[in-house]
Amino acid sequence: MQTAIPFLFMRGGSSRGPFFQLKDVPADRDKLSEVLIAAVGSGHPLNIDGIGGGNSVTTKVAIVSPSSDDWADIDYLFAQVSVSDHLVDYKPTCGNMLTAVGPAAIEMGLVAVSAPYTEIKIRAVNTGAHVVVKVRTDNDQVIYEGDSQIDGVPGTAAPVEMCFLNVAGSSTGSFLPTGNLIDSIDGIEVTCMDVAMPMVIARAEDFGLSGHETAEQLDTDRAFFERMEQIRLAAAVQMGMGDCAQSVTPKFALVAADERVNHMTVRYFMPWKTHPTLAVTGSQCLASCALTPGTVAYPLMQSSGATPIHVILNHPMGSMEVITDYQIRDNEFIHHSAGLVRTARKLAAGQVFIPGKIWDGDAG
Repeated sequence: MQTAIPFLFMRGGSSRGPFFQLKDVPADRDKLSEVLIAAVGSGHPLNIDGIGGGNSVTTKVAIVSPSSDDWADIDYLFAQVSVSDHLVDYKPTCGNMLTAVGPAAIEMGLVAVSAPYTEIKIRAVNTGAHVVVKVRTDNDQVIYEGDSQIDGVPGTAAPVEMCFLNVAGSSTGSFLPTGNLIDSIDGIEVTCMDVAMPMVIARAEDFGLSGHETAEQLDTDRAFFERMEQIRLAAAVQMGMGDCAQSVTPKFALVAADERVNHMTVRYFMPWKTHPTLAVTGSQCLASCALTPGTVAYPLMQSSGATPIHVILNHPMGSMEVITDYQIRDNEFIHHSAGLVRTARKLAAGQVFIPGKIWDGDAG
């Protein structure tokens, strides 16, 4: 016998994966991990026995429910399922998948619809972050067609506007988890920062790279990945995150200069593979790093000094714009909010089946 679980299959930003309702999956976290591993097909590079796509951006899972937070409408629990290692990481959140949480909640009948858009307050359960999204809607349904285009996704779609609130220190409790603007680890200067995503950020040139390499070129540079991982794990300890050998956080990124005002070139890692574009959460941290005096990224970007500021982060498949509301007080960066526009689309709906021996359908 197999167990059927209702789900939506959604693209959010440049990621995709199944969206479940909390009431339809196991409450026990260990059992939930077994279910997600089976649903995605983790353990095979092609996820041949599940609905994953053989890449970290296509083995992501979102679980939604009415919020238990007085501020929010919807709770969003994110799970990063590994492609090959039978692991599920609940530490990070994912801003790309969050793009589809609003549309999914409407499709599931969890929020009322208005026109010309529906505003939804979402709590990211993994980090506690609060996000306000605006979804284009009409006649009690989501409008998916539109003219907005994001790099890394073909075609156009309706925009989903997102405003991230109170994300500084959301994972570690501190904007600068080590207490320093720059730390030297294994001879490499890094900035360890926590804005929407805890990250370790370094200059590409310090690794002998230009920062303009393609994702494929970086993925074949195993010597770089080995050194990067050593630095990432050492930084995680200094950030108070402990042993992160089996966690995708903190994330790692390389930065390089761009001659245009408010532009910076970045390469973002998931962390064991190069991200084909850029994570929404990581983009907020990278923009904040570029705007903070004394960090590794600050000298690399010519800032207009506007507030809020539109920071353009150039990634392997194009760019991402982050609208950051901030202030500099006594040479200290203070983050207020970050806004982005992404797109989402419903790809499929139905039931995903997992072996009954893994779970019999009892959500208790």
